[in-house]
Amino acid sequence: MSLNEEVELLRNIPLFSKLEGSKLKLLAFTSERLTYEAGQLLCKQGDMGDAAYIIVDGEAAVLIDSASGEIRVASLGRNDFVGEIAILCDVPRTATVKAESKVVALRISKDLFFRLVEEFPQMAVEIMRELAHRLEATTAQLREAKSA
Repeated sequence: MSLNEEVELLRNIPLFSKLEGSKLKLLAFTSERLTYEAGQLLCKQGDMGDAAYIIVDGEAAVLIDSASGEIRVASLGRNDFVGEIAILCDVPRTATVKAESKVVALRISKDLFFRLVEEFPQMAVEIMRELAHRLEATTAQLREAKSA
């Protein structure tokens, strides 16, 4: 994938959609492109977060450990962004992300992520929106589980 294709990919992610083209190029250029085979971990629950990931291609599962074993809580695919909670809050990873097929991902380091947030306050607003959507979805799932 070329730099221009990566810029277009980033432009389709709500978190980055309002960034200038030059900043998207910088993000695409400075992020690390990684490939994971099916079964490999992008990140592991409990590890300290040092980066966030954008799924460029492939599918991954979001898994959490529980007393009864691993529970799948979400699926990830093209354009999904994951791992930001650990780098935003300086907490251990809240879940494991495992490739279900061959996954190509852009790894955005914590330092780069915070530089972007500082330079583009609108990005912080988009992060809050995304986290609020996730919280609402989790609350709905908990409500359903409690009703069942």
